Amino acid sequence: MNNFKDDKRKTRRQALGLLSAATLGALGGFAGGLPALALAQGKAAAGTLRIGYQKYGTLTLLKATGALDKRLAQQGIQLKWIEFPAGPQLLEGLNVGSVDFGTTGEAPPIFAQAAGADLVYVGHEPPAPAGEAVIVPKNSPLKTAADLKGKKIALNKGSNVHYLLLKVLEKASIAYKDIEPIYLPPADARAAFERGSVDAWVIWDPFFAAAEKQLGARILVDGQGLVSNHQFYLAARPYAQKNADILRITLEELVKVDEWGSKNTADVTAQLASQVGLEPSIVELAAKRFAYGVKPLSEQVIREQQNIADAFADLKLIPKKINIRDAVVAIKL
Repeated sequence: MNNFKDDKRKTRRQALGLLSAATLGALGGFAGGLPALALAQGKAAAGTLRIGYQKYGTLTLLKATGALDKRLAQQGIQLKWIEFPAGPQLLEGLNVGSVDFGTTGEAPPIFAQAAGADLVYVGHEPPAPAGEAVIVPKNSPLKTAADLKGKKIALNKGSNVHYLLLKVLEKASIAYKDIEPIYLPPADARAAFERGSVDAWVIWDPFFAAAEKQLGARILVDGQGLVSNHQFYLAARPYAQKNADILRITLEELVKVDEWGSKNTADVTAQLASQVGLEPSIVELAAKRFAYGVKPLSEQVIREQQNIADAFADLKLIPKKINIRDAVVAIKL
């Protein structure tokens, strides 16, 4: 364990060097916590929408088009885009009042709600279970999920892949206490993965695709048949209560981008590659596993999200039981 701690300190210093320049551009310098920009912004000025985004997905495409900026400008609303390394950090920004709207995977809003964050779900993307996986080095002796028992597994705590790991272990009849979770943000996790400091890494696209293409990482098991892997759109409750019309416009523009993206994979690849700085082959692989089609939360999706919350509560990964329905609002499209 001491050796791992030494490795962890080193990988924090060496992550920039270990990652390729192209990948580094996409990862945006993960260091954990809130970006300085988000911390400095504080309370938004009236007539401003602050969107938290990660360097991938529909929000990144929407940002590139400038369509939402133009439409909100017609309403006298200034749009500010704030980049975050992952969902937990984005929702921390939302909780402290530095962000009004953003997107994350399934687990971050559950951890945030359990911690008292005043957030609401306003929409989601369709399932994309193949977009996250447990991966191992190409020469790893691990062949099946059953081989994970007793192993060091890197993951971003509270992210969408946290639930995937629970389901993988459950199917393999492995108790959570019988693995050693190593909680690291994606850049540090990749560095640890490359150095052999962990046995496996649970990760999502495009980091997942980058590891496959650049490192030859092998899929031990992905989310198909285990999880839905929805992307959720969330807002600060006070903002949603006062600005439902602005959120509706935002979702309408996301619908348009999704409709275009679902029919133009090559163009999506080109657009995202230029935005995130990854090789087109990596972005293409990730884009093929993405799902398009923003919708309000259905009863089924609410139930699925509640099941995830209950699983985390049962394992004491969150401090209390929560009711997902308490954090759902209806935004008509």
